[in-house]
Amino acid sequence: MKKALSLASLRGVFVLLLVASPIACGMGDGPPLEVEGGTTLVVEIGGVYVDAPGPNVLARLAGDTTQPLLGLLGTFTRAARDSRIDTVVLRIEPLGVGWGKADEIRAAAVRVREAGKRVVAHLEIQGFMANKELYIASAADEIFVAPGSAIPLVGLAAEYIHLGGMWEKLGIDFDIAKAGKYKSAVEAYAERTMSESAREMANSLLDDAWARFVSALAEGRNLPVSAVEEAIDRGPVRSQELEALGVIDGEVHLDELLEREGEPRLEASEYAAVDPESIGFAPKASVALIFGVGTVLQGEADASPLSTETVFASGTVSRSILEAAEDPEIDAILLRIDSPGGSALASEIIWRAIVRAREMGTPVVVSMSDVAASGGYYVASAADAIVADPGTLTGSIGVFAIRPVLRGLFEKLEIGIDSLTRGKHADFLLSSENLSPAALARLETSVLDTYQLFLARVADGRGLSIDAVDAVAQGRVWSGRQAFDAGLVDEVGGLHTAARRAKVEIGLDPDDDVFLIPYPKPPSLSDQLMRALSSASIRAFAPKIEWPEPLGQLVEAVEGLPTGTPALIPPMMIEIR
Repeated sequence: MKKALSLASLRGVFVLLLVASPIACGMGDGPPLEVEGGTTLVVEIGGVYVDAPGPNVLARLAGDTTQPLLGLLGTFTRAARDSRIDTVVLRIEPLGVGWGKADEIRAAAVRVREAGKRVVAHLEIQGFMANKELYIASAADEIFVAPGSAIPLVGLAAEYIHLGGMWEKLGIDFDIAKAGKYKSAVEAYAERTMSESAREMANSLLDDAWARFVSALAEGRNLPVSAVEEAIDRGPVRSQELEALGVIDGEVHLDELLEREGEPRLEASEYAAVDPESIGFAPKASVALIFGVGTVLQGEADASPLSTETVFASGTVSRSILEAAEDPEIDAILLRIDSPGGSALASEIIWRAIVRAREMGTPVVVSMSDVAASGGYYVASAADAIVADPGTLTGSIGVFAIRPVLRGLFEKLEIGIDSLTRGKHADFLLSSENLSPAALARLETSVLDTYQLFLARVADGRGLSIDAVDAVAQGRVWSGRQAFDAGLVDEVGGLHTAARRAKVEIGLDPDDDVFLIPYPKPPSLSDQLMRALSSASIRAFAPKIEWPEPLGQLVEAVEGLPTGTPALIPPMMIEIR
């Protein structure tokens, strides 16, 4: 094991308990928080959570209110091991997360309960759906809702949008090549409805989510699965109906609930100042934490220092991996992926960085968030171990290329276009004509070559034959639980589980404490100020089109990707509500 970091060398980086929230080294500028015995901890859960270290000082001053999932998980981790905390109240408001993150939050609450704490959930929701909120709340001993809430329990649903008819009206056609019968991303562009293969996959994912959802409610509420399914089919909306069915324990305002719990009481924001040593934090190693979030693109990340917006940039991420591997104070790398994939070449570059890190003697463990599919899975396949949440969307081992043909649009708009070429296959470069059979064959060859490389990378990383990988590939998306059964991941769990796996990889006991050090290391304040004044950062203030969902997900996933070249993207807009 490499030399552990000293506290003196850690000023300005993050310290985490197992997988805990960022706590500034030096324990802050003020005195450490004194926590009384028998304390009730109030944890707010709501809004959007991202896989990132959190906004820097400039981003916060600019109004960035991004919530790192890491911070929320860390609060649960500290509470679970803090003997002074007796009760944890979860104040749950509307959430904007996928099922992977919902799994992580629920599992963290379960660990608090298993540590002997009492957990109470309070929901403040009025809307058309509250499935993920109820799913998380089911980890609690008791569930209450605020009077006036509307928490419909009506089941799960998934929608898939297809733009083929719209493009047809506009006169736009596509040349398409794909490898994998489930690689249905192109259907979102070119078709009016889903193929039978896509429908089979979509139903499989919905069935898996349904089984996990119903089982969680049944287990948490001590009900038979059949009783939960019957309750859902009744479609209760009013709190009284939910209480009669055993789904919740009643109605109460939050202040009344907290008054009943009594003092002493702490908010999670206050509890973040707790001294790690006061709950026995004794790190034995240092693990680099690297985030791969967003579409996989070639080059460097050019995010504004005024926000936490990120891309999975091959240059930035691969350099971070290699710098961590070369750092004598880093013992292992934990790569957190929340990505639908993207550029095939960018994925290969990051894959190679992981291979090189392992060759240098640094173990790499991947933790999958809401989605780690296609290019995201390509990258993960190089790791020593892959850990996925039960609800993670992963796999999608397949390739496609799409090339728009705009002649019909030009004609509708009465735009004249003349094309001149040199070379037998130069029509490949035109946007106004469909590819010739020979050019289309070349595009298909490129896609098939990339698919074969994808299969080989996964086969090598997972210790499987090419045929075995192809059998679970074909562009099919799996849930994390399904991917485990298919041999595509090693363990089912979240960051907590992945951190335990990393500790085992370096010879520690899974219950030992470690430092988690974010890479790339944050720039100095002066560098942040310079970047904030650059033209790239100024462009961040330009108006951004807010596309209606689910179309916005489609635009976000393909933004910046080249056309006519192989791309590793899963079927679009897989979202189960």
